[in-house]
Amino acid sequence: MDDRPTMLRQETWPGREQHSPGSNPPPGKRRPSRWRRVIGGIALVLALAALGWWVDQRPAPTPPPRRFAAAGPTSVVAETAQTGDVDITLNALGTVTPLATVTVRTQISGQLTEVAFKEGQLVKNGDFLAQIDPRPFQAALEQAEGQLARDQGFLDQARVDLKRYETLAKTNAIPQQQYQDQIYIVKQYEGSVKADQAQVDTQKLNITYCHIVSPVDGRIGLRLVDPGNYVQVTDSAGLVVITQLKPITVVFTVPEDNVAQIVRRVHANATLAVTAYDRSGTTRLATGTLTAIDSQIDTTTGTLKLKAQFANEDDSLFPNQFVNVKLLVDVLHGATVIPTSAVQHGAPGTFVYLVNQDSTVTARPVALGPSSNDHVAVQSGVSPGDRVVVDGADRLRDGAMVAVRAPDRANSPASPARQPPQAAP
Repeated sequence: MDDRPTMLRQETWPGREQHSPGSNPPPGKRRPSRWRRVIGGIALVLALAALGWWVDQRPAPTPPPRRFAAAGPTSVVAETAQTGDVDITLNALGTVTPLATVTVRTQISGQLTEVAFKEGQLVKNGDFLAQIDPRPFQAALEQAEGQLARDQGFLDQARVDLKRYETLAKTNAIPQQQYQDQIYIVKQYEGSVKADQAQVDTQKLNITYCHIVSPVDGRIGLRLVDPGNYVQVTDSAGLVVITQLKPITVVFTVPEDNVAQIVRRVHANATLAVTAYDRSGTTRLATGTLTAIDSQIDTTTGTLKLKAQFANEDDSLFPNQFVNVKLLVDVLHGATVIPTSAVQHGAPGTFVYLVNQDSTVTARPVALGPSSNDHVAVQSGVSPGDRVVVDGADRLRDGAMVAVRAPDRANSPASPARQPPQAAP
């Protein structure tokens, strides 16, 4: 028999390791210790505590401001509706156009010997501008006058012969045919004399044309030809351009919807005032009158051209200048007038805030008429004497309490009586 001690055989299953109760597990398979679990719990508690502290420290959101605070009445400025006149005007865009623009050209060919004007100079009709050498035309004039004197002598001789032949023909001393021939000879010489006289007049006119004068009143432009040049009738540029400035006109357009109103006033022989403003519409340049209406409406734009004339004594209007135009069509007399700043637009439509006796406001719908400057006519909804809010209306509602303060006169609306317009919209 085998004397070796018998040892218990332990079977080991694949993938499973057997450890004795007192042995330690391998390092990679060791379970977390109790201390690690305690530390993790403490860290979690601290994190939750920090999050709660951060939430408590956040500033509370500010609620939106209330539009209508109940702290007290709203401060506003009010104006009293009055009775006044309102101008019914039309605003338009226009272009300054001169009454006459003349290109001064020579009417004869010759050498330009003198230029008597300065660029930009104001001239009158008939003022001397330039001179063309007249000597060739003076020589032609003398030749024509010589031809005239020669033919006039032949005519005088023929008339004397005609008178003698007439006496002889009565007594049959000469043939009748000779007398008739002399009559035709006299007529021929009369024709020659007329032709010669025409030549004399032509040469005199050419000499006159050598002395070039201004055909209109106006301002001279830049000089186009210098002295010494040979100028001809066929030169298209001319010598200089003269533009008439006093008076001057403005051509502007109005919508076809307003044509009937304008024509009705023109047919009533009314004088329609027209005011011209600068490009920005803030400075009044000149005041004139409507002088002409075009004969047809432009189908592409639906507008009608009008022309107004201005005295332009101060040269405030210049040719081809762009201007804003205000045409005074009519005047509405005795209308209820309020400042345009009182008019509000919202859910009720067009309305104003009326100030009541108990210091509350009422939103009152209104029907508006024409406006002029910073005032507008009210057709219904407001009566003369009613007080309307002109400043602070954006903070009001129907029935709100208000405290009416004195207006700032520097920014307050003008008097509702008719005022000269200060700006074109």
